[in-house]
Amino acid sequence: MENEETNIRKPAVAGTFYPENAVELAKTIAGMFAEVDKVTIGHRPIGLIAPHAGYPYSGKVAAKAYKLLEGEEYDTVVVVSPSHRVFFQGCAVYKGGGYETPLGIVETDRELAEKMAEIHPLVYFSGMGHATGSTRGEHALEVQLPFLQVVLGKFKLVAIVMGDQEEASIQALGETLAAALKGTNSLIVASTDLSHFHQEKEARRLDNQVREAIEKYDPDLLTDTLGSGKGEACGGGPVSAAMFAAKRLGSKEIKFLDYNTSGATTGDFSEVVGYLSAAMIAAEAYKAPEIEPDKSLLGTVPAPFGSVNLTEEDKEALLKIARESIAVHLDGKKYEPEAVESLDKVKHGLFVTLEIGGELRGCIGRVQARQPICDTVAELAVAAAFEDPRFPTLSKDEYEKLNYEISVLSSLERVHDFSRIKVGKHGLMIKLDMHSGLLLPQVATDHGWGPIEFLEQTCLKAGLPKESYKDKYAEVYSFTATIF
Repeated sequence: MENEETNIRKPAVAGTFYPENAVELAKTIAGMFAEVDKVTIGHRPIGLIAPHAGYPYSGKVAAKAYKLLEGEEYDTVVVVSPSHRVFFQGCAVYKGGGYETPLGIVETDRELAEKMAEIHPLVYFSGMGHATGSTRGEHALEVQLPFLQVVLGKFKLVAIVMGDQEEASIQALGETLAAALKGTNSLIVASTDLSHFHQEKEARRLDNQVREAIEKYDPDLLTDTLGSGKGEACGGGPVSAAMFAAKRLGSKEIKFLDYNTSGATTGDFSEVVGYLSAAMIAAEAYKAPEIEPDKSLLGTVPAPFGSVNLTEEDKEALLKIARESIAVHLDGKKYEPEAVESLDKVKHGLFVTLEIGGELRGCIGRVQARQPICDTVAELAVAAAFEDPRFPTLSKDEYEKLNYEISVLSSLERVHDFSRIKVGKHGLMIKLDMHSGLLLPQVATDHGWGPIEFLEQTCLKAGLPKESYKDKYAEVYSFTATIF
């Protein structure tokens, strides 16, 4: 239900169209970004066209568009979607305080929303199409927001739902967007799927007509194509209005990015839905205002700190404890590790990682030590095998195939100068509000990340937007690890 006290539109399709757990959601989006390449388009996007089905179906096509926003900053994003749940005339601009997803609340740009609601009578303040209600609420606008939260971090929102997609409403919205967004640092997102429930061959034929109109950057041709039945798009009105506005704002080029159908996910090609993404490209490069760096934060990282001192015999003893603790647990018994004199007084945070055939099978760790290292290894090895929520409990058949890796951590050191982060040497941890996340040094090396991408991925691990490390309240720590 909509929260009347704070006027925050609560998520309606979290847990169905996309994960409702914040950490899982951030990881899902990060995974989709990792699977698609970033297209070179010259200047940055002024508008995007993205699909709005459940993430397993259209997520990768949408990710192709949103990946273009990496490294970009927009003050406001205007998301325009069709209405699937209720019919009304014109375009409803949301007047509440914001939209909420599992990743947090996106605040409404009140000033810009009010400006839009005053330009044309067919574009007005209304909750129509925005409420969640007793039945499933509108999904087409909501599903775009987590992508934007992850890739952009902080921005304000103007949320618009089109009740009808008649020519008058399309023209009214296009003119409103063009007038209101002139001179602003804003992005337009048009939410649409293409043809619905045709056989794959027929779907592609219909969708190619829509794609052709989009690639010609011709909103009138798109409207005619949809009106004549030569093509189908449930969000054709938002797309036409967005193209009209982008061209009025100086854009001269549009770039097709990706196309697919639901058959690629389901394997059923008898009744598919089509998905397309594209970018409307700004006429010139955006020059962000220059911000003077806070020089008081530079050069404050302590000198590089030492790694953990363990002999080869110590390492072998700890690996043996990891193996034996899991074996004993499989037999339903309690494991008590034998004393290792050289390790009696050693206490360190550590992670135990289990793999089978090169694939992760469990990883559990602790940043700070609460007990001697032998006891810590025994406890965390069992937890990695039987308590990692990403995997079922380990079976006896799997035990024989396990490979073990132990990462013993140094103490945490606060990072203020990100240029001091060394990929391959440092692991990272971020803390912000109630969120925290940690990535071991070898993770960045395995994925070929640079320092900034490593910071971004650590944020995603914590269930935070990728640029949260820049937040003035964020605490970023580095550490080294002895890995064996």
